[in-house]
Amino acid sequence: MSLSSSTQPYAAQRPLLDTRYQVETPEGIDLILRPAGLVPRALAFAIDLLIRGVLLGVLFSLLALLGQFGMGLGTILLFLVTWWYMVLFEVLNQGRSPGKKMMGLRVIHDDGTPIGWAASLTRNLLRFVDILPFAYALGILSCLNHPAFKRLGDIAAGTLVVYSNSAPATPKLAQAEALRAPFSMSLSEQRALLGFAERAATLSSARRLELAAILAEPLQVPPDQAEQQIHGIARGLLGSS
Repeated sequence: MSLSSSTQPYAAQRPLLDTRYQVETPEGIDLILRPAGLVPRALAFAIDLLIRGVLLGVLFSLLALLGQFGMGLGTILLFLVTWWYMVLFEVLNQGRSPGKKMMGLRVIHDDGTPIGWAASLTRNLLRFVDILPFAYALGILSCLNHPAFKRLGDIAAGTLVVYSNSAPATPKLAQAEALRAPFSMSLSEQRALLGFAERAATLSSARRLELAAILAEPLQVPPDQAEQQIHGIARGLLGSS
């Protein structure tokens, strides 16, 4: 048995690390997300840790003037800042703590929706597991071995740390009169047709004609008219907008 054949079953069972994470919304729209790796996440956490350290240092210096009462308040503030700093920012600031915002990251649910209170609390409370046995060892190992770079808290909470992409530009379609397809199309066929119409400007004329001619027969038009027909159907699928 060769080495390559003996390793194929294992490779097939284990998903590979990737820089893309595809999510299909209930409306049938595909979202392509970019999971954040270990280094940018560590840097974001370090920034948040520094901010919390400075904040607590200033507060404790002021509360020290109140004696034992001030130290009691300081203990409460230490708890609140330690456990609620991340949660409040993640839920109330679109999944972005100051550190994540500086690194261009945000936390979302696995389905691409904004993170909620339960998920944020879960992922942050489980930091005490990720930190074991020291220096976030379990969290680091989990990130390095998960295809979407999840630590244990993310796995339990069903969350994902991704790069915050700017809103995608609306693709421009060629000018055409909106038409209805002469046959019923599945969702995948609609996506393929829209994909052709959206990418037409980036294809050569010969390549556009070649691809459009494939659909000439089902569209019931001559091959040289298929491309314009596709643009019309794509315009009809997207509506007047």
